[in-house]
Amino acid sequence: MAVYTWNGYTEKGKASQGLIDASSLREAKLKLRSQGVYVSSISEEISAPVQSIQDLSLRRFLTRVRLEDVTVMTRQLSTLIGASIPLVDALSALYDQTDGQAMKRTVARVRDSVNEGLSFADALSEHTNIFPDLYINMVRSGEVSGALDVVLLRLAEFLEGQHRLRSKISAAMIYPVFLLGISFLVLFYLLVAVVPKVVSMFETMEQVLPLPTRILIGASDFLASTWWLILLVFGGAGYMVMRWKKTDRGAMGFDRLRLRAPIYGVIYRKVSVARFARTLGTLLASGVPIIDSLRIVKTVVQNRVMEHAIEDAITEVMDGSSIAAPLKKSGVFPPIIIHMISVGEKSGSLEEMLMKAADAFEEDVETSVAGLTSLLEPLMIVIMGVLVGFVVLSILMPMLEMSTIVR
Repeated sequence: MAVYTWNGYTEKGKASQGLIDASSLREAKLKLRSQGVYVSSISEEISAPVQSIQDLSLRRFLTRVRLEDVTVMTRQLSTLIGASIPLVDALSALYDQTDGQAMKRTVARVRDSVNEGLSFADALSEHTNIFPDLYINMVRSGEVSGALDVVLLRLAEFLEGQHRLRSKISAAMIYPVFLLGISFLVLFYLLVAVVPKVVSMFETMEQVLPLPTRILIGASDFLASTWWLILLVFGGAGYMVMRWKKTDRGAMGFDRLRLRAPIYGVIYRKVSVARFARTLGTLLASGVPIIDSLRIVKTVVQNRVMEHAIEDAITEVMDGSSIAAPLKKSGVFPPIIIHMISVGEKSGSLEEMLMKAADAFEEDVETSVAGLTSLLEPLMIVIMGVLVGFVVLSILMPMLEMSTIVR
């Protein structure tokens, strides 16, 4: 079946648009007419070339397929296949169920590819901007083993877990970041707009101003005259850092710095290790070979230092080594994950040990982030109070001296 994009009006005269699948243009028009839609224009949807992940245009942002959409589709497809519904029929049901236009197009194209004789994994591999290697390889192993519904369910749980962890970290950091931004804006406004007006009152004083007042006036004059230069310097520095990060040496150095950074580095390392353990455990439990699993995991950790360590591990595993030994040699992974992998390899329960390690690290991340935010919030309030108090005190001190002179 083909997919058609249409524009038209409902029976109440309201403008409407959408997608519909049909075997021909005439059938598409008949379907829409039966739904009470008067078609003004209709055309067959042409498969667009795969957009690069680096394409950050507004159009791509508005039409992208979200992770939540893929997760919901995966769980629903697992349920349908588990009910012994053929894959093409299950994908057709998903097409009718899906609301998002981008996801709807993707499901239709995957269904058509499967209908033409491609395997489900090969059909998904035509949309690598939406379905990563991890997803495609797990689906391929599910097709080979005949347990596609089980693999899809495991994949849906994996995606939900990753999304839940990211959401918790983001939600925990929203308030501190918002408070920090407001604090800087308030302080900048006081120094640039309020202080100069108040300071003009002190210009007629013939006595020396208190030190805090002189410091405040100096800071205010500096910001008022050079704020554009400060923005330019920070903007230029940010641009240079971004350019540096795009080089292999810069990316390696930046990722190494992230792992070694105080406080943030500890949490970042735990998140990366949890992602490593969860992904590798899920792949192995789904029947993906160990070498293929490690190659996929290497693209998931999103850290060049860890990628290099995993690449070394792949080379040594291909030579007959265990996984734990080269990972321990790298010095990147915490001792506890090395120990659990070693025990899992010896006992034949590597997938289970990796899942337990992922659970432990994810719980540790949530606890660390919660503790950090509970510490940051009062600390930022105290710092902001001290800064504002300094501004107020610097203004009041010469006023008090003026009142003393008048008396």
